[in-house]
Amino acid sequence: MTIEILVLYYSRHGSTAALARQVCRGIESVAGMSARLRTVPPVVTVISEPQPAVPTDGPPYVLPADLAECAGLVLGSPTRFGNMAAPLKHFIDSTSAQWWGGALEGKPAGVFTSSQTAHGGQESTLLTMMVPLLHHGAVLVGLPYTDPVLRNTLTGGGPYGAGHVGDTAATQGVLSADEQHLARALGARVADLARRLRTST
Repeated sequence: MTIEILVLYYSRHGSTAALARQVCRGIESVAGMSARLRTVPPVVTVISEPQPAVPTDGPPYVLPADLAECAGLVLGSPTRFGNMAAPLKHFIDSTSAQWWGGALEGKPAGVFTSSQTAHGGQESTLLTMMVPLLHHGAVLVGLPYTDPVLRNTLTGGGPYGAGHVGDTAATQGVLSADEQHLARALGARVADLARRLRTST
């Protein structure tokens, strides 16, 4: 029986989605683990037409049950002025019942982000995603400097989580080799910890 890790993200131009796919690859590199890829619907101030229950393309929209059913979570968002994007925050704000019921308590969780500039607020965005995870009782997982790619990369990624810098139109959604490696490493670390926690109980 496989153990699932939820990879939940919002992406507007494809960069965060590209990271999410690499995180999934990292999760599935761990024996007995699989990724459950989900996204969130966009948030608009005026709804002229109802949003479809299922997106026209890409992964399904997340359901609150996904939090309880999965053994861990990796959360991703583009950077918006040093913070997570509104659609992801909107979903997190709707998880009071899951917080009260301990759906994420004791489960490993990691975060990833993308921005258009190297100093566009990636670290603060990763931290804003960590804060609600701490409130939910999740066990935060980062990236250690024992990984030589993290010590030497000139593109995205840091100890708080995986990242992508798409500073030109040509690099949006196109991950560097280092960014791919670090996203996979984050997924593998979350999956490995979830597997060890699950099998030790």
